[in-house]
Amino acid sequence: LPPPKKMDGVTFPAVLKPNTTVSNFPDFIRAEKPRLESLLHKHGAILFRGFSPSTTPKDFNDAVEAFGYEDLPYIGGVATRGCVYGRVYTTNEAPPQAKISFHHEMAYLPKYPSKLFFFCEVPPTEGGETPIVPSHIVYDRMKYKHPEFVEKLEKHGLIYMNLTAGEDDKSYAGGRSWKSVFMTEDRKVAEQRAAKLGGKLVWRDDDSVITVMGPIPAIKYDEKRGRKIWFNSIALTYEACMDKGLDLSKMMTFGDGTPMPIGIVQDSIKILEEESVAFPWEKGDVLFVDNLTVLHARNSFTPPRRILASLC
Repeated sequence: LPPPKKMDGVTFPAVLKPNTTVSNFPDFIRAEKPRLESLLHKHGAILFRGFSPSTTPKDFNDAVEAFGYEDLPYIGGVATRGCVYGRVYTTNEAPPQAKISFHHEMAYLPKYPSKLFFFCEVPPTEGGETPIVPSHIVYDRMKYKHPEFVEKLEKHGLIYMNLTAGEDDKSYAGGRSWKSVFMTEDRKVAEQRAAKLGGKLVWRDDDSVITVMGPIPAIKYDEKRGRKIWFNSIALTYEACMDKGLDLSKMMTFGDGTPMPIGIVQDSIKILEEESVAFPWEKGDVLFVDNLTVLHARNSFTPPRRILASLC
C-alpha cells in the first residue's frame, strides 16, 4: 500500500489484516462488528486485506451477509451492472478506458445506500483503482474558496436530468436503460416508481426518457460527526456531459433552475482529485465504505479487472 494519508489526523482508509488467530472472515466480522462499525465511523472506509475465504463472489456475499445489513435494491440507479451472486453485483460496466468521476452512490436520489462494499475478484493489469475521498474535506475547501457557490447549493440544492435510452448502453458510465433503472418494461410502472423516488419522466419519441430528479440537497449535515458534507454527483454528471457533448445545463442545474458556473464545477473536481486516496487492488480485497461520508470513483484500467459491489 502507498504511505497512509492523514485526514484531520485520522488514517484514511483504515487497513486491517488478519493475525494467525483469524481463520474465517465472516466469523471474524460477526464477532467484531461493533469494533468494525466504530472504525468505520472514525475513518470513513476500511480496507480488509488478506482475509480468508475471500476469493469468490460467494465468499464476498458471505462476508457482506455477516454484517447483517439490509440489502438495498438498485432501483433508480443509472449505472449498468448485473447480479452475480445473492446480493453481489458487478460495478459500473463502462469501458476500461473510461474514468468514472467522484460521487456518492445514488446521491441524485432521495433514498441511497448508507454503506458500500467493494470486492476484488480479478485485479487489474494496470490502473483500475477505486479512489476515495472524505466528503467533509471537500466541503470545507469549497466553502473556503467558493463560499457563494456553496451557499447557493445549500439554499437550492440540485436538479438532475438524465437522458435514458430504451436499451442498455455499456459504452459509457451512465448507460443503463429506463427499463433497467426502474426494473420494468411498462411505462406506467416506470412513472410510478420514479414518482416514489421524487422524480418525473418526460418521454421522447424514440423510447428514450428524461428523468428529472429534484431539487435534491447537494450539501448534507452529518449528524453523527457534527459536520457538513459534499454529498452530490456534480463531478460525475459534469463528466457525463462531456462524454455526451452536452451543455451542463441539460443534465444539472441549481435547484432554482439557474445554470452552474463551469469553472467552479471544474475546480471542485480538481479538489476531489487532490484530496483523494487510491491504492492498487489485490485479489480478495474488500473495501467497506460509509456512503454518507466518503465519495468514490474509478480510474481507467488495462483489462482484465473484476471488482464487485454490494449496497446496504
